[in-house]
Amino acid sequence: MSKIKMFALGGLNEIGKNMYVVEIDNDIFVFEAGLKYSDDRSLGIDYILPNYDYLKENKDRIVGIFITHGHDEQMGALADVLEDLPDVNVYATAFTLEVIKQDLEDAGIKSAKLNELAIHKKVTFGKNSIFPVRVSHSIPDSVMYVLYTEDGAIVFTGNYVFDPSMPGAFNADIGKIAYVGKQGVLCLLNESIYAPKRGFTSPNHKAYAIIRETINKNPGRILFNLMPAQVYRIQELFNEVMKTDRNVVIMGKKLETMIFKAIDLGYVNFDKSRIKPIRHVNDEGIIVIVSSEREAPYYNMKRIIKGYDKFITLTEEDTVVFASPIYDNIEVTSTQIFDDIAKIGANLVILSKKQFKSPHASSEDIMMMINMLRPKYYFPVIGEYREQVENASLARIMGMSEENIFLKLNGDVVRIENGNYIEDNEKIKVDEILIDGKQSGDIGDLVLKDRELLADNGIVIVTTTLDKATKKILAGPEILTRGFIYVKENSDLIKEAEKISLEVVNECLNPNYVDFNKVKNGIRERLGKYLYQQTSSKPMIIVVVQEV
Repeated sequence: MSKIKMFALGGLNEIGKNMYVVEIDNDIFVFEAGLKYSDDRSLGIDYILPNYDYLKENKDRIVGIFITHGHDEQMGALADVLEDLPDVNVYATAFTLEVIKQDLEDAGIKSAKLNELAIHKKVTFGKNSIFPVRVSHSIPDSVMYVLYTEDGAIVFTGNYVFDPSMPGAFNADIGKIAYVGKQGVLCLLNESIYAPKRGFTSPNHKAYAIIRETINKNPGRILFNLMPAQVYRIQELFNEVMKTDRNVVIMGKKLETMIFKAIDLGYVNFDKSRIKPIRHVNDEGIIVIVSSEREAPYYNMKRIIKGYDKFITLTEEDTVVFASPIYDNIEVTSTQIFDDIAKIGANLVILSKKQFKSPHASSEDIMMMINMLRPKYYFPVIGEYREQVENASLARIMGMSEENIFLKLNGDVVRIENGNYIEDNEKIKVDEILIDGKQSGDIGDLVLKDRELLADNGIVIVTTTLDKATKKILAGPEILTRGFIYVKENSDLIKEAEKISLEVVNECLNPNYVDFNKVKNGIRERLGKYLYQQTSSKPMIIVVVQEV
């Protein structure tokens, strides 16, 4: 019998940043290593990672990191994790590994320990084993993981839908899932994102009808903006393009490489001769695929709209299709882009989140998974807390008892010993790593608060120069402002600010010694009060005192 601990370093009460840890005695199994996209309030942060200090502290016990599919929310943190944990094994299916390899290559990581898993083939790790089962999602070779232990199976679903019409490598093996259920499931970790949505997700995750209509109604150039790893949406687009005589241009080397790899490996069906080089981007009737990037959502499309792209300029004759539903927290950015396209006069087609769902499990999908697996314990994961609550209510509808359903936050530990849950309120320290360009780990709350202050109220810089020998004022105080007021129209305010600063400096001067901290704190306090009284704003005040 085993001692089992399960907890999330990221992924609970949020969308993205998925990283789940299952400890069985001394062995650590990690499921996912994802990031969270930056949003409209990120203030320069590119993306966010889970803090994985726990893994660094226990690196010798890690069996491996198991990735369900090649989306950034599941594997986008791998490059950063492997910088610190280069000896950790990473396990994934064939196409997922191709996506991971490209990501690691872009990050300059050349010696990662990548291991390919064959779907529906068990891999043994001591007394435990991993069994990957194919599920349906927007990218091929997506799997759920079954971790077999002495006390029963622990199942992590990843993202999925039930749709028997999905082709080949997109099709779930429902028979295998049911077989796992008959063997006995100790705990099911089931995704929650669409738990509040009623019915099955299918067929609302398909967009071929609107793609076909758009292509048939618009004979001119059409730009399709989508996320690079949404391979099923790309296949839907290609299916409709193949019914016409149109050709395709792919903008972005990363996206082009992924699509060609998918075609070569048989995951995507399309005639590669109809994919033209970038010089054909202005051909009549051409289909242009534009991808979004995790570091800057819609950056490529924004560059085209603003006229900064050297290959393509958007005109009123064009049609722009946002072929991926707008994800949460970037509504402001996306709305601004839609307005800019409207100002140009181009035709705009937007896939509504209400009408077109992403391939995540809705309520009936979730209950169908519970029904097939019949777990003893249930752990809603992957989603906001309200979605986890809805997921838990679905489990109760399926007959599970309240005490066997775990509603947890990141760091909360679920402990099972000898097959039974033990409540001890253990918590693992969790946090976020904020990625700003090449910087990581040192962009914290204080930095974000400073950025927010600068964005809202601007900055005031007070400079003065003293004689090093006599301690007399040689120049200043001089006031410089950025993002605070328009100086030419507020000269009286600036003069009064300089007068207040001069008074503070004079109060702190003596022939032998100047208390620089007293000068800086005094100016910040008195000048800050005056500026707030006059403007109702609290700009950041920086005081520079130098001796010459």
